[in-house]
Amino acid sequence: MQLDLTNLDINTYVFVGTLVFGLIIAAFITVAAMAVLAMVGAGSLAWYTVKTVLGGLVNGINFAWDQLVHHAGKVELPGEFPTQAAPSTGTYPRVALRDS
Repeated sequence: MQLDLTNLDINTYVFVGTLVFGLIIAAFITVAAMAVLAMVGAGSLAWYTVKTVLGGLVNGINFAWDQLVHHAGKVELPGEFPTQAAPSTGTYPRVALRDS
């Protein structure tokens, strides 16, 4: 049996063409959505990496500063320095000031 397309009505051609066009548009939208998901995933991974690295740097700086301040707090300074002659008031003791 031969398929004779000359007997088909114009409405059939329009219907089949509309279905094919719809499938092409659906395929394009699917590919575009997959590309957007891939780009969002890559951007999210990059942002997470930057956030983690910067957070680690800030935590490292805070830790180092805390260690430095803790060590500086344990250092004992002499209570008084030797007295020196002041130009107009005589002598006065110089006292090392510390955080209380």
